[in-house]
Amino acid sequence: MGFFTDTTLCIGCKACEVACKQWNGLPDDGIAFSGASYDNTLRLSSSTWRHVAFVERFPLYGGPIPSLTAPGSWLMMSDVCKHCQHAGCLDACPTGAIVRTEFDQVYVQPDVCNGCGYCVPSCPFGVIQVEPDNGLAQKCTLCYDRLKDGMEPACAKACPTDSIQFGLLPELKERARRRVEELHGQGVENAYLYGAPGSPGATGGIEGLNAFFLLLDQPEVYNLPAAPTLPSTRVRPGLLAGLAAMAGLALAAAVTFRR
Repeated sequence: MGFFTDTTLCIGCKACEVACKQWNGLPDDGIAFSGASYDNTLRLSSSTWRHVAFVERFPLYGGPIPSLTAPGSWLMMSDVCKHCQHAGCLDACPTGAIVRTEFDQVYVQPDVCNGCGYCVPSCPFGVIQVEPDNGLAQKCTLCYDRLKDGMEPACAKACPTDSIQFGLLPELKERARRRVEELHGQGVENAYLYGAPGSPGATGGIEGLNAFFLLLDQPEVYNLPAAPTLPSTRVRPGLLAGLAAMAGLALAAAVTFRR
């Protein structure tokens, strides 16, 4: 099971954020504007498991405040844990707190997590975080409790435009492929999938995302890595580079002492 998020249908209402917080009993993140965006939650965190990103592209009129009367554009995207098919957080967890459930989701068991935080740098998308109050790693659970009762996740249920679609991955991928073809037929040639096999976001050993996206601009515009990689794939090159450096220093020292 997984998510297909069609960003062309997102209207930025944040109903998914509210539904996620309400169902999971998550605290709010304050009501003050950041001063950098109309979006006042800004990013995924240990208390925000769904985040609607506002990509505001308006020209400036001589100062730090954008001109709202000049032509511009908005891009909206409801971001969430990607539930990677090869999850770095799951690989890094030393206690077995992070598991893959019968729905193929990546789930953090709060009663097993010891708060070590090894999973945090192991996520190439910066999703999972340790909650400062209870010291536990937290992220989207794909509403595991709802799935066990045959219900869809709260965010998908609340989305008024069906921007967030939930279901079996093969069906979602076929639906996404048809949607891209439809947009291309309408002249939206820059529409593409992110995180599906063979697309950006499905590289570096991750193999694919169980929560993938239809985007209209480069991944970096949406604060997504263009080519995410698992930290574990960099261990061997890093070790070899370190050994080479040590060998070079040893050789230099030997030459110096010989002279």
